[in-house]
Amino acid sequence: MDMADGAVIRQHLIDPEICIRCNTCEATCPVGAITHDSRNYVVDADKCNSCMACVPPCPTGSIDNWRHMPKVRAYSVADQFTWDELPQELSVDQLAEAGGVADAVPASEPVAPSLPAAADGQTAFNSALYGATVPPWSAAHAYTNLYGPKAAQKTLTATCTGNVRVTEVGTDYDTHHIVLDFGAMPFPVLEGQSIGIVPPGVDVHGRAHHPRQYSIASPRNGERPGYNNLSLTIKRVLEDHQGHPVRGVGSNYMCDLQVGDKVEVIGPFGASFLMPNHPRSNIVMICTGTGSAPMRAMTEWRRRLRKSGKWEGGKLMLFFGARTPQELPYFGPLQSLPKDFIDTSFAFSRQEGQPKTYVQDLLRQRAADLAPLLADANTFFYVCGLKAMEEGVVLALRDVATQAGLDWDTVGTALKREGRLHLETY
Repeated sequence: MDMADGAVIRQHLIDPEICIRCNTCEATCPVGAITHDSRNYVVDADKCNSCMACVPPCPTGSIDNWRHMPKVRAYSVADQFTWDELPQELSVDQLAEAGGVADAVPASEPVAPSLPAAADGQTAFNSALYGATVPPWSAAHAYTNLYGPKAAQKTLTATCTGNVRVTEVGTDYDTHHIVLDFGAMPFPVLEGQSIGIVPPGVDVHGRAHHPRQYSIASPRNGERPGYNNLSLTIKRVLEDHQGHPVRGVGSNYMCDLQVGDKVEVIGPFGASFLMPNHPRSNIVMICTGTGSAPMRAMTEWRRRLRKSGKWEGGKLMLFFGARTPQELPYFGPLQSLPKDFIDTSFAFSRQEGQPKTYVQDLLRQRAADLAPLLADANTFFYVCGLKAMEEGVVLALRDVATQAGLDWDTVGTALKREGRLHLETY
């Protein structure tokens, strides 16, 4: 046997039991090694270079799994799509039987990530590379994975205590504000974290539905201050792009909840998309649609601190995009907040009689205000919403910095290293 044929790789795999299908890993991977179907997220061994870029952002740790395998017999993408759980690690003897050389187990040192090339041969812009995987230095400690498939308690039962539509009824959308109460069971959360909801029933293959992830829309002391509850902002799509009726399993289940219904919850998730807590820190929030959920949580926590006299300043800026004002959750309440408390800018892409405007357009329009904030180590940027917005937003921030005479490589690196630019898109 040729030594190369017996080469052993440390194959990167994703644990299907605890993966919540949030797409963070696929969005972060700089070489396109991660893909998914309706069942599992998987890693292509032929593409993965073990750069580790996807590991820190994963909210559950499902991404941080490895198996030593002979390279020629690495688990294929097709294999991984059929898994309900990870295979066991092979012993040295099993490796040898499978065709691997026993002393060929590689070191686990990660290599530097490589960027894909654009069609013109230039390095393609990858917005995910600027997203922080560490929280702001002053963020509160986040508790994660208290409940879940591999936690001490599998799920936590919450009670629906409120379900209110927060947008006008449309033919292709329906957005709800849902409140869940945890009673006497501990469930500590912070602004920017998310939870998993386990829909009842089984899929077309007879398997239990995998959890759906939703960002928390309420601050750390509850939707109602002092209560052990939280809120979610959930949009269900009623029509696809061709006008055909559709019903998402998780969103449909949640939007149809009645007060008193019981819900199975796992989590909480997320240890980096957290707000700063030090005095005079600035927050710039950029979102679309239900990406407003964590922004509402941060805004409301600041509002409560200000009302109690415990906040010492710090700017809040919000750039909020939707197709029309009717699709904008919390539009009315946001408009009524004091202007000296929050600076709001709205972008509408399908407002009748108006040109299409997107959040990245607003960022460029407000360049004079944003440039000093980009250079300020006390300013933190949060981007949440559709994946399609992410690149445009980060490119707009790069343009703002460059226009102000700032070096983007320096600024972008600092935003990532210091936990100042957080990207949560789907």
